[in-house]
Amino acid sequence: MKEIVCSKCKHYFVTWDPLHPKGCKAYNFKTKMIPSVLVKESLGFDCTCFTRKDYQKPKGTYL
Repeated sequence: MKEIVCSKCKHYFVTWDPLHPKGCKAYNFKTKMIPSVLVKESLGFDCTCFTRKDYQKPKGTYL
């Protein structure tokens, strides 16, 4: 399986909490670690909730 890049997942988010700056909406937690690493260490298997973000060009741009 390929490495999971959380920043490309639609469930990943960044928090304002300096002690827990990264989060996962699918597993409902905030952490200092990369969420997929924490899932692997805690559950013993790779994240099964990874869903690639839909990147769309913002309206009003002409690039």
